[in-house]
Amino acid sequence: MKRIPKGVFFIVAILIVLFAVSAFVGVRYYEGDVQKTAVKGLSDIRWGIDIRGGVEATFKPDAMKSEDGSETNEDVSNITDEQLDSAKSIIETRMVSQGITDYELFSDNNSKRIIVRFPWKENDENFDPVKAVDDLAATAHLSFRNPDGEEVMNGSAVQSASARVSNEGEYLVLLDLNDEGKQIFSDVTEKYLSKPISIYMDDTLLSAPTVQAHITDGSAQITGNFTAEEAQKLANQINGGALPFTLTVASYSGISPTLGQNSLTAMGYAGIIAFVLIALFMIIRYRVPGLVAVIALVGQMALSVVAITRYFGVFNSFTMTLPGIAGLILSVGMGVDANIITAERIKEEFRSGKSLDSAVDKGTKNSLSAIIDGNMTVVIVSIILLLVFGPTNILSLIFGQSTTGTIYAFGYTLLMGTISNFIMGVWLSRVMLKSIINVKCLRKKWLFGGVGE
Repeated sequence: MKRIPKGVFFIVAILIVLFAVSAFVGVRYYEGDVQKTAVKGLSDIRWGIDIRGGVEATFKPDAMKSEDGSETNEDVSNITDEQLDSAKSIIETRMVSQGITDYELFSDNNSKRIIVRFPWKENDENFDPVKAVDDLAATAHLSFRNPDGEEVMNGSAVQSASARVSNEGEYLVLLDLNDEGKQIFSDVTEKYLSKPISIYMDDTLLSAPTVQAHITDGSAQITGNFTAEEAQKLANQINGGALPFTLTVASYSGISPTLGQNSLTAMGYAGIIAFVLIALFMIIRYRVPGLVAVIALVGQMALSVVAITRYFGVFNSFTMTLPGIAGLILSVGMGVDANIITAERIKEEFRSGKSLDSAVDKGTKNSLSAIIDGNMTVVIVSIILLLVFGPTNILSLIFGQSTTGTIYAFGYTLLMGTISNFIMGVWLSRVMLKSIINVKCLRKKWLFGGVGE
């Protein structure tokens, strides 16, 4: 076995503890009387509708627009289903860009209405639901930007965008420009030939295709190994930036949570008690490997929390729902299971007569394949859940959009927890175990699960 210096255990353990404290508590500082968040903690999690409640809003087309953006007297009842879907894509893009994944979004083509439900912001005291709803309904700004980030064309130049299939069976987006946009696009594609032109909705990047040719006829193709759903979504988003109508808020109201704050606090205490019991069980039954497992489990939980809070203050927090909590608990259970498998393999090596060094070396190696097989299965399932129920809405016609946010949260926390388990429970726990074995006072078989000398 390749020896790892005994000091590595103490360094890794201390770093994990410090990292966990920052992940759970957060790091804040003051600029004058204003508190700033450098690192987000548990208190910064954005809870989902089912835990904290939220807002329900209904949007409707308000007035038709002319090409110069001014309102007209044209009847909004002539709005097509495709245009309403494009407006829905604007709202969806804005919510996802803000880290809101626990949302429900519907369009009623008969009454020309769009209904959305989304959770309260994490800082409830300062959250203005009226402003949040108005921001979602605000007229979208579609822009085309050069490699330097400068706007070279806006959505008023776009006549339409549509998803198509090429003769080779490749999904693409066909972009048609109006007379004004035709000349602008010709100049742009000539100047930036072989360079990327980025397409933005507000400040959210939609696509960054590279100019392949000088286009003079006002018709362009956007390619990029799209799926059918991705091509249709991009077409809807581009059309949304050039919508011929404005949206207004028809109504909005608050949504009561299915789980109150007291229940959430009770769950927190239950989680702490469960962790303490698990820690005692691991240490009593497996001794030194159990202690290492507990430290690794703390690190795994901290990494999972980091994935939810998005750690640094500049990033939006992920929306945490009840299914998301279930995914987190399941991943923690898998972390415990991984360390139990390793500890049991070490005990088996002792029973076959191996020395301390050899038992730890063989035990960690023999347990690896079983742990990887189990975790990779969960990773595959998690990715499928993210693709089916995530913001891409793949297969949403089959499963329904009302389940998008909650099931997506389960897949997300399960995936992040499993990745954290690979890092902490599989890799770093082995590093710590092979390091602590070199501490002289701990070099006793019974401390690693063997029979006492």
